[in-house]
Amino acid sequence: MAYVYVVRGGRTTLVAISQREVELKLLDGRTAVISGAASPRGIGLATARLFARHGARVAILDLDETAARAAAAGIGEAHLGIGCDVTDQAACDRAAGAVLAAFGKIDILINNAGITQPLKFGEIGPDDWQRVIDVNLKGIFCLSRSIVPHMRKRRSGAIACMSSVSAQRGGGVFGGPHYTAAKAGVLGLAKAMARELGPDGIRVNCVTPGLIDTDITQGKLSDEMKQKIIEGIPLGRLGSAEDVAGIYLFLASDLSAYVTGAVIDVNGGMLIH
Repeated sequence: MAYVYVVRGGRTTLVAISQREVELKLLDGRTAVISGAASPRGIGLATARLFARHGARVAILDLDETAARAAAAGIGEAHLGIGCDVTDQAACDRAAGAVLAAFGKIDILINNAGITQPLKFGEIGPDDWQRVIDVNLKGIFCLSRSIVPHMRKRRSGAIACMSSVSAQRGGGVFGGPHYTAAKAGVLGLAKAMARELGPDGIRVNCVTPGLIDTDITQGKLSDEMKQKIIEGIPLGRLGSAEDVAGIYLFLASDLSAYVTGAVIDVNGGMLIH
């Protein structure tokens, strides 16, 4: 319990407030769209929960509409769950329209949706290549195209895009070469967007996680594989969804008001450069 002095009608009164009430709310009054955010142990949902705690109204976008709605309801009544295929421009346009109809504005876009496949170069078929490139790279392009015009009109916005340490070190972590290529494309796209949209008051940055312990890798890594990876991480553990969510919060808030075109590593020291 904490205490603050409140002035009412010329009288000063000492009022007790809870610790939650004194918590700094970095996103108070803002609205955020987060793609790929319905997975129970995923980075997107961890980010949605953190944003909500910091005062934001959150729209969760996911290919699974039922899961998106359930995830939003689990955070609170003020939030929204929408089914959206980020590789479909028309679907992204509809989702953006639904968010604007519900919230009236969009301050933050977290391009978090992604998929991976642990395939070797020679194992990647044309369909594998297209699907991984589409979701991880084209999805950012489509959803951003749907929301950027609104941000431009308001001359304000913060966009963060999910890349990967694989893009920086040439793979060798979990996803195959097509995943690495897609995430490297995200870095280039986000930097180009940052340069073009900066004069409109829109910041665009990237997050490059290392291996994060989420559903995307669940059951695909043996204990031996995990231990081998951890041996190459100075901090001695895999990352958590909350580790990445904290960086998304930084990039969405005014704490990073003079940061654009940046790439922020969240890898425990797996790659130091």
